[in-house]
Amino acid sequence: MKLTVIGAGCWGLTLAWLLTNNFEEVTVWGRESDLSEDLLKNKHTSRPLEVQLSEKVEITSDLNKAINNADIILNVVATSGTRDVCENLKASGIKSEQILVNASKGIELPSLMRMSEVIKDVLPEQKLAILSGPTLAKEVLQGKPTAACIASEDMKTAEFVQKALNVPGKFRLYTNNDVIGVELGGSLKNVIAIASGFAHAMDLGDNCAGALLTRGMAEIVRVSIRLGANPSTLYGLSGMGDLIATCSSPMSRNYTVGSMLGKGKKIDDILKELGSVAEGVKTSKAICELAKKLDIDVPVSNAIYEAVYTDITPQELLEKLMNRKLKEEEKYV
Repeated sequence: MKLTVIGAGCWGLTLAWLLTNNFEEVTVWGRESDLSEDLLKNKHTSRPLEVQLSEKVEITSDLNKAINNADIILNVVATSGTRDVCENLKASGIKSEQILVNASKGIELPSLMRMSEVIKDVLPEQKLAILSGPTLAKEVLQGKPTAACIASEDMKTAEFVQKALNVPGKFRLYTNNDVIGVELGGSLKNVIAIASGFAHAMDLGDNCAGALLTRGMAEIVRVSIRLGANPSTLYGLSGMGDLIATCSSPMSRNYTVGSMLGKGKKIDDILKELGSVAEGVKTSKAICELAKKLDIDVPVSNAIYEAVYTDITPQELLEKLMNRKLKEEEKYV
């Protein structure tokens, strides 16, 4: 079998490294400008993380060549680039029976579409699955174990991908047919991870961290249920599992963004220093627009939107959140 990874960023290269022994052929596609000389010549990169790929992995900027005869195509480009990639895949002659697995976690702006909706908008007949869960790239590269889920409306497709991508002892996969819940859990937790880093930088303590994670989860569930998700999915790997990992680890790019915001740094400077995509920045805008459209209260997400896009100070933001009108705690199960 052949695996093609679309996207030569940190997570794309990590997945290529992790899954090399599962496939006879592995190809990584990236735009010519994204492929460093070190990666092309030595199958190696040191930024933002060090990844050494096997000699058998082919690196190319030729999309036609990359997807030719691929059984599974992993989309690991930024959310903002997924529609363009799908258009290019269509132009390159992707076959409907080739399974496209999306590993990008985010919501498209300004459409407010989930990634599966974007993909189906361009490639309506494509076999499709979603990969999501607590998967911090640095830990995966260290060989530490984790679990994630493969979601698809077609369980045969999910089961095929589950078996193909499962790595014994390192990468355990579970199937799920709730695509909406899996996608929203993986996307919306990035906003709460920014909030978590923000609170840590302000030294607000463990009580605050626990409260923030819980109230953030309530917002994720509130929005996701209204959009058709099964609430139990949000307490699984792509919801609570991913939330716990990203809200407690400085290895999370979104947590790092929040930490820098909490120290009073401006978002443009933060992203420049980070040098890689933090999906939660744009997702904070998307969830606020979704919540307004659905008439749902999302105070934590609104606070992060303000932290990212306005000049409000960290202390002003904290006071605004803590002094809201008192209310009853909602119940979902």
